[in-house]
Amino acid sequence: MFLDTEKNLITKLETDQFFSFDSRYDYKEYIQKATNYVADFLGNSKFYSGESPIELRAKTALLSMDSDKALSIDEALDEIKELYLDHAIGFHNPNYVAHLNCPVLLPAIVGDLMASSVNTAIETWDQSTSATLIEQKMIEWICMEIGLPSTSDGVFTSGGTQSNFMALLMARDNYAFKHYGLNLKENGWSDVVSKFRFFCSEKAHFSIKKNAALLGMGYDAVIPVTTDDRMKMDPNALVLAMEREKQSGNIPIAIIATAGTTDFGSFDPLGTIAKIASEYDIWFHIDGAYGGCYVLTDTHKEQLKGMESANSVTIDFHKTLFQPVCSSVFLVGNPDHFKYVSHYADYLNPMEHRDEECPNLIEKSIQTTRRFDALKLWFTLKMTGTKKIGAFLEKVHYLALDLYHAIKDDPCFEMVHKPELSTLVFRYKALDINEERIHDTINLYIKNKLFKSGQASIASTKLNGKTYLKFTLLNPKSTIVDLLKIIQMIKNTGSNYKNNN
Repeated sequence: MFLDTEKNLITKLETDQFFSFDSRYDYKEYIQKATNYVADFLGNSKFYSGESPIELRAKTALLSMDSDKALSIDEALDEIKELYLDHAIGFHNPNYVAHLNCPVLLPAIVGDLMASSVNTAIETWDQSTSATLIEQKMIEWICMEIGLPSTSDGVFTSGGTQSNFMALLMARDNYAFKHYGLNLKENGWSDVVSKFRFFCSEKAHFSIKKNAALLGMGYDAVIPVTTDDRMKMDPNALVLAMEREKQSGNIPIAIIATAGTTDFGSFDPLGTIAKIASEYDIWFHIDGAYGGCYVLTDTHKEQLKGMESANSVTIDFHKTLFQPVCSSVFLVGNPDHFKYVSHYADYLNPMEHRDEECPNLIEKSIQTTRRFDALKLWFTLKMTGTKKIGAFLEKVHYLALDLYHAIKDDPCFEMVHKPELSTLVFRYKALDINEERIHDTINLYIKNKLFKSGQASIASTKLNGKTYLKFTLLNPKSTIVDLLKIIQMIKNTGSNYKNNN
């Protein structure tokens, strides 16, 4: 017998590493020990160790895999501490203000741990059962907060890029079917599709162009629309751009408005754009990956008026709802539009077995296997509540305003905008220097120097060809004192560069 005990090389001790009835005590031990190491990570004084790429790559012994040697949990944790935890970027650190990485809430971590351990696959009812109901309830909740129709629906995705991809695909396929009777999902490409055009702000997320390319339509299918001095899409420029494309023989099929641009946190005039989309009878998508969660606040209700009129919406909970990545949703006002991404496989979700009482969420997703990301959101809403989360978001918004007012009259800084959300874009100006290229060099030096030293992580961006620095504030535990310390680091680093060069 092949699996005879004497011939079986796999010992009971080795199989006990599986998550199973027999390993429940080992599971507790592993998780407790790992938790202690992560708790120690929170004690790191710097957001980053400052180790260089060369120094990190030198840890080749830790990076290599030895198939003949199995480490104990203590040995493995010691190695991962030296290789990863000692050098991981601490998004919770008040000196991290670079990108859209939020600190995470403890209830969300509990949900994430539970989802990873049980390893529920959410695509079909027979794999997920009540987990399906939890995801549906979380979708229902955010649709209600936004004000979408009671018939609206949605699905969790890997992030804003995937959500925006689904929006462009649906807009394209719906227009082709509605106006030309074309079923692109069944029959593939048609020449008329090469004339389809999407319209978005020139400050919109790069995923709009990227997704147009992935859809086979190319970057040229996306028409950037000029913005005003507050970085908002200009509605008059939008109409002119669409009319120009029509005169050139092209076909406007969708408008993508942004609720919170990545660089400036600006909100396009959603209500006005919604009316324009309705007049042209085209798809209206809102990329609210950054600013969409501000529906939970009192401070941004005006900016988000018009969201309820969207055909589709992108929301990232892992940006502004303090969730571990990934946690994003794609929402539609009309659930029938999910037909453009649905597929029925005999072994998984055959059409003849379709049952509204036992829904298969794969019908709404472009992913097949999908983890139970809704669980961490459920824990967050149950344990933290929407009012407190809204207060956290208002806190970081006011923090951005406080910083703006604190430095706007400082001759060492050139301000770009008054924050509308929680980002601030500005430029260090070395006194007595007039050459823009030198200011560009100094600002990049400041950013890189502070990161490499582990002092602070700030971002950079470009506007009109010039380099600027950017603070992205997502940590409600940060204070104006914390931010002014970083400002002083910037001034000191810039001054030292000027004096030495």
